[in-house]
Amino acid sequence: MIYLDYQATTPLAPEAREAMLRWLDGPGGDGFGNPHSPHRMGRMAAAAVELAREQVAALLPPGGRVVFTSGATEAINLAMRGFAAPGARPAIAVSAIEHAAVLDTAGAVGETEIWPVDEEGLVDPGHRLAVRPQLVAIMQVNNEIGVVQPMAEVSRRAQDMGALLLIDAVQAAGKLEVPTADFIVVSAHKLHGPKGVGALWVRDGVELHTVSTGGGQEGVRSGTLSPALCAGFGAAAKVALEQRQTDAKHVAALFNRARELFAGWAWNGSREERWRGNINIRRAGLDVARLMSDCRQVMFSAGSACASGSGRTSHVLKAIGLAEADAKSSIRLGFGRYTSLAELEEAAELINAAAQAQEA
Repeated sequence: MIYLDYQATTPLAPEAREAMLRWLDGPGGDGFGNPHSPHRMGRMAAAAVELAREQVAALLPPGGRVVFTSGATEAINLAMRGFAAPGARPAIAVSAIEHAAVLDTAGAVGETEIWPVDEEGLVDPGHRLAVRPQLVAIMQVNNEIGVVQPMAEVSRRAQDMGALLLIDAVQAAGKLEVPTADFIVVSAHKLHGPKGVGALWVRDGVELHTVSTGGGQEGVRSGTLSPALCAGFGAAAKVALEQRQTDAKHVAALFNRARELFAGWAWNGSREERWRGNINIRRAGLDVARLMSDCRQVMFSAGSACASGSGRTSHVLKAIGLAEADAKSSIRLGFGRYTSLAELEEAAELINAAAQAQEA
């Protein structure tokens, strides 16, 4: 099989797997301790968690703390539900192409204003908002079309409005430099770590209310941490930081070749302001379900993984002005560190042949 769905999840890095095994001991071992226990095994596990916290923090700006969560969705909920006083209905501005975790949570906790994007998928930092938001939530790299938002300008606009800034950096962390914000959300399995663990970075001095009661193991977040998941996250973050330039160069080479291989396809989103490990392309009249069936050995997506199988047209593709027919004839291909040029070329040959057969 050829895996080209890096936006949905990434292969586990060998270094992350190795780091996790130490904390998956059974009877007779000493790596299964509860990191919140005061005895020796607990302290050993806690030390592994704190090392991982430092490794994840190294991906992010200085001047903040990392709170481990079960994933990015929980981290988003923690920030969006916890930044305002309990019971308040704050004004929240979000871009039109945010992940459902942001859009749905914003609608549940506050009064939401949608910040539109242009046909390339980019927000206009100077867009006039109808309300003065208390929180602005913008995704640095879009998970469906890969566009990279002008975060420096967005950050300045949020400051001018007196709003806190939440950056969904799930697709950016470990690949691009993440700018300073008030909240930053990251997920381990999008940077070659394990599923089931993510983090919320909180800027020093920003108050965050507890939204889940219990043991308070992470202060504002309750629940026993998994040393294995945290250790895997930390190891993956360490490798991502060390190999960021190498990975980016490899991905850029794949991207340039992909532009040649899919020259006959139309592109969705900006070709320039984008993470080059994500291409979202379309072909008029394409039956994507049939294409995926004809190319079973190639793992790719008909849209964001979170919406796959829903039958709904992608809200991201609609937001950039695509007609429903064009949106439904679009596919997403994602590649990264462990994708070879030969795999990409073989996949392109299969996909192009299957698409051309539909037109015959």
